[in-house]
Amino acid sequence: MSTNVYDILKERGFIEQCTHEDEVRELLGKESVTFYIGFDATADSLTAGHFLTIMAMMHMQRAGHRPIALLGGGTTMIGDPTGKSDMRSLMDRETIEYNASRFKEQLSKFIDFSDGKAILANNADWLLDLNYVEFLREIGIHFSVNKMLTAECYKQRMERGLTFFEFNYMLMQSYDFWKLHKLYDCKLQMGGNDQWSNIIGGVELIRRKEQKPAYGLTLKLLTTSDGVKMGKTMKGAVWLDPNKTTPYEFYQYWRNIEDVKVEECLALLTFLPMDEVRRLGSLQGAEINQAKEVLAYEITKIVHGEEEAIKAREASKALFGAGAKAEDIPTTSYPASRFAEGIDIITMMCDAKLASSRSDARRTIQQGGVTVNNKKVENFDLVLTDKDFEDGAILIRKGKKSYHRFIAE
Repeated sequence: MSTNVYDILKERGFIEQCTHEDEVRELLGKESVTFYIGFDATADSLTAGHFLTIMAMMHMQRAGHRPIALLGGGTTMIGDPTGKSDMRSLMDRETIEYNASRFKEQLSKFIDFSDGKAILANNADWLLDLNYVEFLREIGIHFSVNKMLTAECYKQRMERGLTFFEFNYMLMQSYDFWKLHKLYDCKLQMGGNDQWSNIIGGVELIRRKEQKPAYGLTLKLLTTSDGVKMGKTMKGAVWLDPNKTTPYEFYQYWRNIEDVKVEECLALLTFLPMDEVRRLGSLQGAEINQAKEVLAYEITKIVHGEEEAIKAREASKALFGAGAKAEDIPTTSYPASRFAEGIDIITMMCDAKLASSRSDARRTIQQGGVTVNNKKVENFDLVLTDKDFEDGAILIRKGKKSYHRFIAE
């Protein structure tokens, strides 16, 4: 193999913690390693938060290693208490199976599952029919309750009450690693840094039970400068499914991230060479916008394809007065007869989700935050008709970054 993928992941900022750093680096340099990352099927689409994990998998596969994407059809029935102040709401099996099938579809865009190059497994296959007494005899004896209670994921819940139901999660995740080790000779588990305690549980289980090496490695969690997980907007999560977050909205999310996060995101979420990442990351003042455009384009290209990335970039430029392709901007159409009668600005804002309610729309207008075709709206009673069309549409902007286009059908 050429460059050791451990060094690539390290240089690009992926690695947070590793159980046996020198051994892992050596192993990744001398043989094709089977590793796994788990995805609990709590929604019907992966999110921007998962994307960093997927990028790490892609780097690993490109370097000749074999990924296992483990869908949590079984663990999702319990819910991971990590980072949660309350117990997760329980989901039925049918919903979980549907979500898992959607994950498989999305992961296949990034990971090559052909000819055994990667494996898609589902822990429902072994967790849902477990014999509880056998499980306790085989797995439970290797876990110290005292030690488990010192794990960060449980400590956070102790004050508000940790159920025994959730307490089992670490055992189940550890069992997953052991099972994948037996089935596929999986030697390495990777996951977000909040999974460190659970990952160590699996590493120690295999080493005790099988007397064989096993390793764990955690990845950086994407957060804003305030420490909040990235990938959230006012509307909720930034999804990888184009029907839930359009390619344009996805592009705009990355186009508008904080200046201080640009270099980090370029390193983690694109395949640009690190020299270029550092060059773009060092741009100052207004020039940093150029780096943000590159970032947004590169990420959108990986997730939605080059054609959609180009469309999103053109639409974004159109909004900032530098090009055409305005049809790629989020658009609402009304019957021509409604424009003939006239539609009030507040109704249009609510229909386009530019406001959560009519009073929210009024408040935003009052604060001077709304423009129509780049002219500030001064009163709530504004009624727009087909006479207000420019280039066949009306463009409403809320604040600096939210745009919506209205056309007649």
